[in-house]
Amino acid sequence: MSQYDHHQFGFSTRAIHAGQEPDPLTGSVTVPLYQTSTYAQEAIGVHKGFEYARTQNPTRFAWEESMANLEQGCAGFAFGSGMAAIDAVMRLLSSGDHVICAEDMYGGTFRLFDKVLKRFGVEFSVVDMTNLDDVKSAILPGKTKFIYTESPTNPMMKLTDISALAMIAHEAHALLIVDNTFASPYAQKPLALGADIVLHSATKYLGGHSDLVSGIVVAKDSAIADQLRFIQNATGAVPGPMECWLCLRSIKTLSVRMKQHAENAMAIAEFCEKHPAISAIHYPGLISHPQHALAKKQMTGFGGMISIELGSLERAKKFTTSVKLFTLAESLGGVESLVCHPVSMTHGSIPKEQREKLGITDGLVRLSCGIEDKEDLMADIAQALDALS
Repeated sequence: MSQYDHHQFGFSTRAIHAGQEPDPLTGSVTVPLYQTSTYAQEAIGVHKGFEYARTQNPTRFAWEESMANLEQGCAGFAFGSGMAAIDAVMRLLSSGDHVICAEDMYGGTFRLFDKVLKRFGVEFSVVDMTNLDDVKSAILPGKTKFIYTESPTNPMMKLTDISALAMIAHEAHALLIVDNTFASPYAQKPLALGADIVLHSATKYLGGHSDLVSGIVVAKDSAIADQLRFIQNATGAVPGPMECWLCLRSIKTLSVRMKQHAENAMAIAEFCEKHPAISAIHYPGLISHPQHALAKKQMTGFGGMISIELGSLERAKKFTTSVKLFTLAESLGGVESLVCHPVSMTHGSIPKEQREKLGITDGLVRLSCGIEDKEDLMADIAQALDALS
């Protein structure tokens, strides 16, 4: 299917077929798992296009092609984790370059930028990406090379106007990079909205079963792709073939899973919005969300992530130990429902004053709504909230 353009078939069809043609050798309808580190060569300099598995692996190539198709880019590059994917993108920079990044991003991303990349001379400005004037004001002419954002953000579910931000970035001769993990390519396609690079923690919705760790980057044009291909091979942070094979398995059901994630999340969000034990709820599918109109404009689904404010650490602890179907654990996007306490789990590396400014309080919990029966999930949330009274 690689010879077809991105729009000839629907998303679900491409998720099943793009990059996953039957094996020409055996006819296997599933891409084979090439569990090898090296390849036999007929003679010096004579081989079948495969020399060493860090550089080439057919299973990985199939996964990368599949994601490039779904994100409507020219090439995909798989990595050993979402953080390895982000790190690879940042290696496009040089010392002295400047990056504008979202103030409310994943704690691991903040840690990489603040504790690692700054030591190599990369400069960062943290801004509210919902305020385009703030973004424009942060641009350093000739120095700003990237604008980096998440949409929706983790865990406050803020949205970036990707099309508007792309125009700002390109006017400054900078690239727009979007972390699309929370939305998935099913619900949002940043490259089609003007972004230059899109990336994911494939551990989350793309893998979807809490059984792998991986990352993926998709580039919009060939010049960026060539640089990323060199970085991927030179630094070597590639996933093993098993992780790629599992991602290929999972991506086939992405659309049906995302529909159920979103349906469950909407039902839970509407219930939580009316519950007196909750003082604030953050979900872009709600009309009350301040960026609901933008969500409808640039997304084709609202995803399965919700954050709720319970008022105190004690109430958050009580809630997370009272739920039965929502497992207290880091990560998100699996078929099973999870509950997370960002302050103590995913966002502990962000300074306390910055967390509190963003609303990431001791009483905030994040829900990753799985694909169980929504009535069961709602009953579980209800009994846990009742336990707070």
